[in-house]
Amino acid sequence: MSTSVDLAYEQVRKMAANFEFKPAERINETELSKRLGASRTPLREAMNRLVAEGLLVFEGGRGFFCQSLNPDLLVHLYELREALETSAVRLAVERATGEQLQDIERYLSNIAPRYIDGTPAREIVSLDEEFHLKIASLAGNPELQNMIELTYERIRYVRWIAMRDKIDITHAAHQGIYEAIKARDVDAAIDAMREHIRTSHEEAIDTVEKAYSQLYVPRQQN
Repeated sequence: MSTSVDLAYEQVRKMAANFEFKPAERINETELSKRLGASRTPLREAMNRLVAEGLLVFEGGRGFFCQSLNPDLLVHLYELREALETSAVRLAVERATGEQLQDIERYLSNIAPRYIDGTPAREIVSLDEEFHLKIASLAGNPELQNMIELTYERIRYVRWIAMRDKIDITHAAHQGIYEAIKARDVDAAIDAMREHIRTSHEEAIDTVEKAYSQLYVPRQQN
């Protein structure tokens, strides 16, 4: 059964992940409490949970702030994602059953038609996350999967921006990862996953600049 803390947590987590607060912006707890119809005590407890997850920052004497948005942080998060997901794919090679692999193959076949020009970037990101979480589930380690999901929360907004230029290669990359797992080739699976995830500092700078233009110059999202 959801508590008032849980409800506030889910609402604020979504707002923070979507950068409904501006990067590094101080959050007015009184206004947020009124907006959400939540009491201050459960709201603060929920925000403290989000501090522990890295979506918010707390500064003593100043209050809560939205996470920052800068290229160095983005690179660090992608490095974390790479470490987590290469571990997951290694375990998937070792532990995935034939039936689980057939499910992944059917899934890739079913969603292939959605990887076309004109598909909203947010939908492509959602499909990408769904695939990666399916692979993570093959690892049989719920804690590892939870950490991957949390990392997605922290990079989702910038991925909505970046994915607009990568729609045509995402599905092919997923197919390559799946084929390597199916062949039980751990080195090929790790290499395919790493190549798919890795981003350069230059790419991070470009993505962050585009993200700021979306945050501060309102325009329709794809």
